[in-house]
Amino acid sequence: MAKPLPTIFLSHGSPMLALDAGAAGQFWAKLGKALPRPKSVLVVSAHWNTREPAVNAVTVNETIHDFYNFPAPLYQISYPAPGSPALAGRVAELLKGAGIPLAVDPARGLDHGAWVPLKNMYPGHDIPAAQLSVQPLKDALWHQRLGRALAPLRDENVLILATGGAVHNLGEIARDGGPVPDWARNFDDWLAKTLKDGDEQAFLDWNKSAPEPLRAQPTPEHFLPIFVAYGAAGVHPKATQLYKGFTLGSMSMAAYEFGGELAA
Repeated sequence: MAKPLPTIFLSHGSPMLALDAGAAGQFWAKLGKALPRPKSVLVVSAHWNTREPAVNAVTVNETIHDFYNFPAPLYQISYPAPGSPALAGRVAELLKGAGIPLAVDPARGLDHGAWVPLKNMYPGHDIPAAQLSVQPLKDALWHQRLGRALAPLRDENVLILATGGAVHNLGEIARDGGPVPDWARNFDDWLAKTLKDGDEQAFLDWNKSAPEPLRAQPTPEHFLPIFVAYGAAGVHPKATQLYKGFTLGSMSMAAYEFGGELAA
């Protein structure tokens, strides 16, 4: 019997990684090859925010260019991955069993938090993908619970891929690059240590236990996906940092694996 797939959290960075992969995009490409090929992917993206969970159920995913003032070629990129109404139905079944309400969206495609990493991981756009929203009005514990409900997907060869940002403050990025500020590095280091130590309480209470949490995450939507990945990996899952680095000064590109032994 095949091992359950690990769950993955990626800091997705700038949409420009779809044009110029850089070190992080190159890591994503290697990650796609290192992982067992999944039957389908459930992407939990920071860029779909709803009051209650929602999943898309489409035949082919539209490529949503949900960003502004970027170079014209970026808006020409298409990533027409097949959708997966079957996966959407399975997500609905699992969440219903956990007492969690879910809406099914019959039209929405993949936003850049989903298709930019997927384009680097699976450039053939041939793996069916569905997307699940996050709820910024709900906390880390809620998103862990959401992930726990989805845990059976790991045994069904479905990759749960959460994308957001380990440190994400657009108001303090350096568009021309520059040194990593202490507040950003301190939060990034805190996250790595907390996960390595298995300190679940500190992790779930991040907005109280982390250094300068509101500076590292002024709004929570880019951090919430990591709790879904963590919850979906089971009870007190092992966390492994797969990638460490910064871009645009303060934006962390950290990536983590939960519940596996991946050598990426």
